[in-house]
Amino acid sequence: MNNKRRALVTGGSGDLGGAICRQLAADGLHVIVHAHANLARAQAVVEQILAHGGSAQAVAFDVADADAVAQALAALLEAGPIQVLVNNAGIHDDAPMAGLDAERWRRVIDVSLHGFFHVTQPLLLPMARTRWGRIVSVSSVAAVLGNRGQTNYAAAKAGLHGASKSLAREMASRGISVNVVAPGVIAGQMAADAFPPEMVKQVVPAARAGTPEEVAALVAFLCSDMAGYINGQVIGINGGMG
Repeated sequence: MNNKRRALVTGGSGDLGGAICRQLAADGLHVIVHAHANLARAQAVVEQILAHGGSAQAVAFDVADADAVAQALAALLEAGPIQVLVNNAGIHDDAPMAGLDAERWRRVIDVSLHGFFHVTQPLLLPMARTRWGRIVSVSSVAAVLGNRGQTNYAAAKAGLHGASKSLAREMASRGISVNVVAPGVIAGQMAADAFPPEMVKQVVPAARAGTPEEVAALVAFLCSDMAGYINGQVIGINGGMG
């Protein structure tokens, strides 16, 4: 592990996060698989990675809890800098805004947007000292095009776009790239609830949902040496939705 770059993937125990973790591990990184509360789910992804000869460990903390994040990251940074960060943690709690209460608005933004700050900020200076780093945040087509019932989710994810573009300008001279991936309808539990198959055919020009592995391939490329000149970008992966 000593000579491997270390990658932290928040929300790494879900459908998309797990695919990202497995791909980064296959590319030779030591992957820190994060879960919110269910450490066993993160550990299951670690076991898959280890079974394929990769290197990984599991952690659990609430990205919306600044103190918990600071404590967890301080422990991880004792072993050295984390040079690759994938901000994938996010939740949605959908309702038309006219019927949306303040708590549901706040919690969705807390996880996606405040979580981005809590996790990313402490990693920046150690990363900058190595003169190499990759930060990729996972957004959504909802933040680009809008989506009924998702004002809170779209607001949270769109915030990542502005933050990432600004952070890219701050860190680019240190060899650090900061980008956003904005998936459309991706197969898995989150999409299954919101997008029945007949709706997918109507709204996605490709007439199918994407796979977690397709998104993971894009994220992994952005985390590679070859992608260093791609910086401050929001890249859609949505089957032609826009």
